[in-house]
Amino acid sequence: MIIQTGQRTDIPAFYSRWLLNRLREGYVMVRNPYYPQSVSRYELDPSVVDLITFCTKNPLPVLRNQELMEELSAYRQWWYVTLTPYGREIEPNVPAKADVADGIVELGKRLGPDKVGWRYDPVFVSEKYTVPYHLKAFENIAKRLSGYTRTAVISFIDLYPKLRRNFPAAREVGAEEQLVLGKGFVEIASRYGMTLRPCAEGTELAQFGADCSGCQTVSVLESAAGRKLRVPKKASARKDCACYLNGDIGAYSSCGHLCRYCYANASEELVRQNMAAHDPASPLLIGNLENGDKLFSAPQKSWIV
Repeated sequence: MIIQTGQRTDIPAFYSRWLLNRLREGYVMVRNPYYPQSVSRYELDPSVVDLITFCTKNPLPVLRNQELMEELSAYRQWWYVTLTPYGREIEPNVPAKADVADGIVELGKRLGPDKVGWRYDPVFVSEKYTVPYHLKAFENIAKRLSGYTRTAVISFIDLYPKLRRNFPAAREVGAEEQLVLGKGFVEIASRYGMTLRPCAEGTELAQFGADCSGCQTVSVLESAAGRKLRVPKKASARKDCACYLNGDIGAYSSCGHLCRYCYANASEELVRQNMAAHDPASPLLIGNLENGDKLFSAPQKSWIV
């Protein structure tokens, strides 16, 4: 099976000590976000966990923790690291861009470029972040990361209800702007040895050479694992999304980056409450087990063919 860590929050950035404890103890518990008293237990054992995937804006706390890196070395890994050109007014608590870039380079050196992807998303356009601005920024980052990843993912901003509430100034990127940006991104990515993969954006950019099959498909995960996988059938998370998402151990409204465009945080206040309730020794990311919780052992087996 596959353990995911990044669909709901950023575990490498804020909860690396907790992750180390979970790996050492060999299991993790996850509260169902829609039925909070339902708690699933996952065994963290390389014999049944074929791959651990990470999606983060800051891999540095993991890279700097030698004990954690040693624990993770027993597992196959896939990393997506988001690196965008936005300032503190959009991404208040994301580290310096140069530091994040260094983190991607270090992951590429340690794991290999086929196990690390760069995400440049979401893309939105404003008076400051214009189409030419994005094309220049994308090339600057691609040049820095060349040789350390072969995958660049983009997506254009989607105005989910949470996002509209937290980022009312955001607007959708127009169709013509998407084509201009997409064509430019494909050409730049190719120059620096990367394949551009649009995330849930249909097939419009295929005409320019983008791989529109999806950003975390079974084939991407198989490439990272170095094994063929026989995965259970699973419905897509949303329209046009081909990603295979399964077994996420995170919790919503717990990411301290507080990016304006975040779809996973309901509010800044709830994030602060949840982060204050985090106990690194707990099997749960947020809080602890409570009276009335119903515990279930998640079905687990290796999917390697």
